[in-house]
Amino acid sequence: MDNEIYSPGLEGVVAGETAVSTLAGGLQYRGYPIEELATHSTFEETAYLLLYGELPNVAELDGFRSRLGAAANVCPQILEILRQIPAATPCMDVLRTCVSLLGHWDPDAQDTSHAANLRKAERLLAQLPVLLAAHWRHCQQLPLVPPDAQRGLADNLLWMLHGEPPSPRAARALDVSLILYAEHEYNASTFAARVVASTLSDLHSAVTAAVGALKGPLHGGANEHVLSILQAAGSPEQAEAWVRGELAARRRIMGFGHRVYKQSDPRAEYLKVLCRDLAEETGNSSLEAIAETIERVVRREKNLPPNLDWPSARIYHYLKLPVALYTPLFVLSRVAGWCAHIIEQQANNRLIRPRSRYIGRQTRSWVPLVDR
Repeated sequence: MDNEIYSPGLEGVVAGETAVSTLAGGLQYRGYPIEELATHSTFEETAYLLLYGELPNVAELDGFRSRLGAAANVCPQILEILRQIPAATPCMDVLRTCVSLLGHWDPDAQDTSHAANLRKAERLLAQLPVLLAAHWRHCQQLPLVPPDAQRGLADNLLWMLHGEPPSPRAARALDVSLILYAEHEYNASTFAARVVASTLSDLHSAVTAAVGALKGPLHGGANEHVLSILQAAGSPEQAEAWVRGELAARRRIMGFGHRVYKQSDPRAEYLKVLCRDLAEETGNSSLEAIAETIERVVRREKNLPPNLDWPSARIYHYLKLPVALYTPLFVLSRVAGWCAHIIEQQANNRLIRPRSRYIGRQTRSWVPLVDR
């Protein structure tokens, strides 16, 4: 058709309507600026907001936390299956399997009603951190640390991974990073989830697809490369020469630039302050100085702002989290946003089925096999 408009990667195309979040005028979840949520909220409150549309009152938050605590008691059969996965399997692949696996034991698995989807979303929020920590401890040949229902999700995750209570600043830093990663409009993984949901498939299938999309280095995998960049720069004194050499060789500096944020990523700006504080507490001020230098040069030479991956990778390093867990941590947070979008999609559904522009050979006549 002559009137067709083609936009590679669907860039700039409005593919649907959502009340979950917006990037217009700064990132907001359900109308709340991300800066206010990161300052005042906890990840549990933010997850509740995304799923239920409003911030919880005291009773609602207590009930939500109680349900999350109960759901964290994962079926022993699932933990046993998890132990059979080869230790060398990438953690994102393990999480993708875990989401699908959890669906087999979920009593609401095939129920796509609004209420059932909310129950399944809560269980995934509670269960995926437990399974990620269990897999990592198993790979390190360490005994499992059971979840503590009295801890918040971020605090509990650090407890299950390290086997010791985190400092309040460490727990808060991880909590804020989860808030900032929780939702981001029609990104690739969210769109993948909505496409699956639009077929009226189940929530676990849609989230499994989202995990597969997030695994890609052009979406969620970038934060895994940030630490290697900082380490390659050597020292604060060498950082400027190193990054200029990388730019001159036309090598990409991961953690910079964004499809939507051209001037500044508000999430990165907010997390930067927590980075400095945590670096000082953990003796990583030198790495922060390297990051500051690289950021200054890339901004000046390429006009590229840092995105959320740039500070979050440093925070995870300061929290003594292995690089293999960086993108899986993204999953543990973004599952709240994915589920909110899945629920929204199915509440007012229309099958997502775009058109394509054909660029192949024109009509040809059949040639019998003996004549080819």
